[in-house]
Amino acid sequence: MKGVVLAGGTGSRLRPLTQIINKHLLPVGDLPMIQYAIDKLCQGGVQDILMITGKQSAGLYVDFLGSGDAFGVNLTYKIQEKPGGIAQALALAEGFVEKGEKFVVILGDNLFQDSLQPFIDSYNQQAEGAMVLLKEVEDPRRYGVALMKNEHIAVIEEKPEHPKSPFAVTGIYLYDSTVFDIIKSQSPSARGEMEITDVNNVYAASGILSHMLLKGWWIDAGTHESLFQATLLVRKEHS
Repeated sequence: MKGVVLAGGTGSRLRPLTQIINKHLLPVGDLPMIQYAIDKLCQGGVQDILMITGKQSAGLYVDFLGSGDAFGVNLTYKIQEKPGGIAQALALAEGFVEKGEKFVVILGDNLFQDSLQPFIDSYNQQAEGAMVLLKEVEDPRRYGVALMKNEHIAVIEEKPEHPKSPFAVTGIYLYDSTVFDIIKSQSPSARGEMEITDVNNVYAASGILSHMLLKGWWIDAGTHESLFQATLLVRKEHS
């Protein structure tokens, strides 16, 4: 299975730090944030990885990660010319992922404790469709929220004011190559972006969006507070 790490975006919630550097290169504990995604994929048996990032810090990614050999992986790079949403960035993986292949996607600012291996193994047994990883959280309003029906995801609501479920959709997704056709069928949202929630809801409406729950800690390190909390969690785990 191949892996895709999405590390673009403007990082507006982390300004002024991100006026200097891409947020995924900011330190979390002893390492740049992006290395955690690479390490998790490698530990899950994923060695062929596509890194998608913006132009601002592309050279720094190459300087730090190189070919990926030092991290036990093979890295390919693509540039998202301008921010246009997660689904738009994911569309750049077409070609890297061949027809019929399955792959795992991680948003670069998602840090988590669980191994990816059991999720990958489960998805490999799935005949069709996609899988999202969920985490039960106290305040899901910042995230896509999965509404369940008969233990299956009926629909995902994006950042609802009044969430009807505690299950947040994490930035960890598993797809096969059919996702690229679904992305092509979508239109930009009201905020002008291609939304990954819209893509996942196509699978949900067809009854082929499976899910599994993260058991360990998970954090979206996209704000100053969550970046600080991520550092504490990482330091505690490796102390």
